[in-house]
Amino acid sequence: MEITWDSPRPHSERLLPALDQLLALASLRLADVAGFAISIGPGSFTGLRVGLATLKGLAFADSRPIAAVPTLAARAATAEGVPGPVAALLDARRGEVYAACFSAPGALAADVLDESVYRPEALAAQLPQQSALVLDAGAADFARRLCHLRPDLRPLPLPLGRPRAACVAQLGRRILATPAAALSADSLHPRYLRRPAAEALRTGHPLEP
Repeated sequence: MEITWDSPRPHSERLLPALDQLLALASLRLADVAGFAISIGPGSFTGLRVGLATLKGLAFADSRPIAAVPTLAARAATAEGVPGPVAALLDARRGEVYAACFSAPGALAADVLDESVYRPEALAAQLPQQSALVLDAGAADFARRLCHLRPDLRPLPLPLGRPRAACVAQLGRRILATPAAALSADSLHPRYLRRPAAEALRTGHPLEP
């Protein structure tokens, strides 16, 4: 089941009411949920923190398992039926994108090109021939530059590349099917990829290991 829940309130204020609405529509209680799946990043620092803090509160009390789904894998999964390889691009600002390349939509691991932060020239040099591009609206300018450098690349039209909770749920179900791959609430940490400016300055390394 998918719903669209619009509200003028900020994400941090509308998330819990949206979850309540979803449970009500499915005739479920929170106690009926056996496990959780969450888009773990990369993404905006604030958005990831809000999502993780909410989920930790829901899952911590009775130690229900959590599937940490890579955000770029979930984006690539929206291209189901498209022949691979499939590269997912998410706007990272500063003329860069978070990107990873998968052999096929629905792959959990970036088995063609590791997730990282890329500029157009670097990504153009590393993507395989005829890669399909799944991108969010914020990465459109980046994709145009990338396709200028690599005319063989195939940008997929929106809304195909928009993030969908259903993709996170589907990938999360596969992770939860292997108990050893699930995480507990206290071991869940966001995957930022790019370190905050202060930490990058302190360590001399702009990206997470």
